[in-house]
Amino acid sequence: MKEIYEGMKLLLGKIKYDKFKWKLCGDLKAVALLLGMHLWYTKYCHFLCEWESWDKKNHYVNKLWPKRTSLIPGEKNVINPPLVLPEEIYLPPLHIKLGLMKNFVKGMDKTGRGFKNVKSKCRNVSDAKIKEGIFIGAQIRELMQGKQFDEDLNESKRNEWLSFNRI
Repeated sequence: MKEIYEGMKLLLGKIKYDKFKWKLCGDLKAVALLLGMHLWYTKYCHFLCEWESWDKKNHYVNKLWPKRTSLIPGEKNVINPPLVLPEEIYLPPLHIKLGLMKNFVKGMDKTGRGFKNVKSKCRNVSDAKIKEGIFIGAQIRELMQGKQFDEDLNESKRNEWLSFNRI
């Protein structure tokens, strides 16, 4: 079955979702499908807030984007009616952690000691992947275990990193 809105709708019908109202968990693409959103809209968690994906200059500047309050087809990249309520979806922790790590590294000073530490710990990862913050769980765990990484970060990045480690 193709991962498309109609396929998800058919699947929910076959398992009688309306009758049982289970909580659901899936990758970000599945969440976007369940909420009726464009699939290209899953790069960031746009189903949570109303961040404007085309506003690149404010991506790391604006810290508070308004919380999404509705999922109305035709508005803010919603193309179909939601198949489930957003409250019925659990977000997958690994996807959240990978997304946070990606944004953390993309926001780092590329000439700083912290970024050089990331490059040294991830020797088998291409420079392009490191700059874009594309990691796997094992690489994140390796960085978390290194004490030197904490010390190589400036104060604001260190605070972000410590918060990230608590997740």
